[in-house]
Amino acid sequence: MSDPSLSQSMKKRILHIDMDAFFAAVEQKRRPELEGKPVVIGGQGDPSKRGVVSTANYEARKYGVHSAMPMKTAYKMCPHAVFLPVDYEAYSSASVKFKEVLRNVSPVMEDVGIDEAYLDVTDIPVTNEEITGRIKAGIKEKTGLTCSIGIASNKLLAKIASDMQKPDGVTLLMEADVETKLWPLPVRKLYGIGPKTEEHLKSINIETIGQLAALPLEKLLEHFGNSYGQYLYEAARGIDQSPLVTRWEPKSFSRETTFQEDVRDWQVIARTLADLSKDVVQDLQGHQYKARTITIKIRFSDFETFTRAMTISDYTDSEEEIRKSAFACLKRIELKKKVRLVGVRASNFQGRNKDEQHYPEVLDRLI
Repeated sequence: MSDPSLSQSMKKRILHIDMDAFFAAVEQKRRPELEGKPVVIGGQGDPSKRGVVSTANYEARKYGVHSAMPMKTAYKMCPHAVFLPVDYEAYSSASVKFKEVLRNVSPVMEDVGIDEAYLDVTDIPVTNEEITGRIKAGIKEKTGLTCSIGIASNKLLAKIASDMQKPDGVTLLMEADVETKLWPLPVRKLYGIGPKTEEHLKSINIETIGQLAALPLEKLLEHFGNSYGQYLYEAARGIDQSPLVTRWEPKSFSRETTFQEDVRDWQVIARTLADLSKDVVQDLQGHQYKARTITIKIRFSDFETFTRAMTISDYTDSEEEIRKSAFACLKRIELKKKVRLVGVRASNFQGRNKDEQHYPEVLDRLI
């Protein structure tokens, strides 16, 4: 039987490679005694302290534990789980290794996170089975870990496909499969739909992607505006024209910290702000950028959150200037309650080459 990816040579062939429960898998690889046990990774690894779940293995997910959940909630759901702190150094090392495997398969790669990437393999004359087998074997050899792969004609469908047969699966999702494989899925499976959009869609009796696809464009524009409404109309039909971004420039550098206990002491807040400013400056200098806009974030104990920004006269990577700007912003926030979180962000960059095109970050993870 011929491979459909080779018989339709004009079609794009995009892979989305998603590592399976990545942080937990790295921990299980170096600690074999964790095999078969529920593992939750987040914060300092202490569920009695503040922090959120970064990842949970499949055994822990059976109890309802998921990423972004407070560690305390995860403990209530699965108190017998093994809780571990985040070890970004170990995860970054494994990430570099698995992405080396991908680059050896195709040079057209979009790096979208520590545990995932897209590959364009349109011009590689081997079957889906051969190319995914090569990727899986290479990742297993280099890291000892497994991945799930989605194959489609665009990034949107490839990402959805990679989640369909986890862990260690391979799923082909082409335009011809949209009605049978995509439309029965809940709307939340569509990239770009969050909890608020999901709730709004439920309020108008839309719960599956197929029901969303049945809505006329005019209705979607009425509910969600021109840009987002148009996106939903196309995405529900499996349409996605976005290219792979093989190189990008950051939109900002940011650092933040959540105190273990809410803080009222101005000296502690100020010292934290100074430390965060220093970290941001190190990021700027390490990537050879200068910034003009400095923003701080203060979140109080009741979760009320304020941001204040300042744009200075010239681009800088000076620690003194950025620290002074951060403190100038802090003066514009009345510290009338205990503080839970402090953050600093630098943006509005002058890059290494003024003529370079700058691609925005998909997600500003820290602030």
